Amino acid sequence: MFVLELTYTAPLDRVEAVIDEHVAWLEQHFAAGHFLASGRKKPRDGGVILASVEDRATAEKITQEDPFVTAGVCEYRITEFTATKTVADLANYREQQPT
Repeated sequence: MFVLELTYTAPLDRVEAVIDEHVAWLEQHFAAGHFLASGRKKPRDGGVILASVEDRATAEKITQEDPFVTAGVCEYRITEFTATKTVADLANYREQQPT
């Protein structure tokens, strides 16, 4: 499981100029089962995506395809974690601690 934290590197007007493409990109990855949740940070200086992909290389590839990245308006910080406890609705995403 991964937390994909994006931080805007450009003014909001430049971010807003590519928001429709970014939302389409999000929808594509939700439909593929890669993303579980997403939203804007408060204050609005970026966003957070909870992703379930097989490995870090896949997470990195997906983030590099974000229209925000290709337009040069954000950077990503990727944090991998093991989801050992979840609410019941996310039970399918629980993982075992590595030994």
